[in-house]
Amino acid sequence: MPVLLLLLFSFALSAGAGMIVLIIRLVRARPAVAEPELSLFPLYACERTCYSRRPNCWLAVKSGNLHAVQSALGLHHAKACSWMEGLEEKLFIAPPVKGWILVIGSGLPDPSEDVDVCFRFVLELSRKLGQVQFFSASRILHRHAWVQANSGRVIRAYAWAGKTLWQQGLRTRAERELDLRCFDYAESAESNSSSQMDAAAANVEKVPLLAARWSLDPAGIDERFLESEPGIAGESSRRY
Repeated sequence: MPVLLLLLFSFALSAGAGMIVLIIRLVRARPAVAEPELSLFPLYACERTCYSRRPNCWLAVKSGNLHAVQSALGLHHAKACSWMEGLEEKLFIAPPVKGWILVIGSGLPDPSEDVDVCFRFVLELSRKLGQVQFFSASRILHRHAWVQANSGRVIRAYAWAGKTLWQQGLRTRAERELDLRCFDYAESAESNSSSQMDAAAANVEKVPLLAARWSLDPAGIDERFLESEPGIAGESSRRY
């Protein structure tokens, strides 16, 4: 009897092993069916790309001459590079798009740190280059600014960093249509009310829209152009 049970057990094991081998062979022989890739990239690719191309601060110069802008900025240690490489540089002069040249980089002045430096910087550039615009928008701190200057004259400027730092000229049509809130000096100095903070946050979101109306939104430029056309990067030797 024990021998018979042992034989039955051995037969069951052999049959089981044979079935497993057969199943493995059938699975390997079956054509593979491609599974659809689950990726969030298509949903958020545009948004991530846009924000990666839109700096917190940038200049727009009405010009098609890169070297004229380079000279006006006093750029030294200049080198050709792409837009993505330029994001890591002190200053990057992008190739002309629709008659405008964008300048980005940490070498640009921050009006929230010293608004007078920003004023002199934009004014001096506009004397040399004509139409110059300055934009800044911090999504974290809600600090923001926009400036229009032409031939050494500020046409319109507004800067806010917890309070109004710079208010000059009449609101433009684009500002009115976008419903950008601009507080005067006395009104802004009253308090950091919730309504002011809400307005500041809304303004930050609308700065790129204003830039698109006045000149260019950096994130609106065709990505293929940014990859194919080099700009000029370097450091400014000028102090304003």
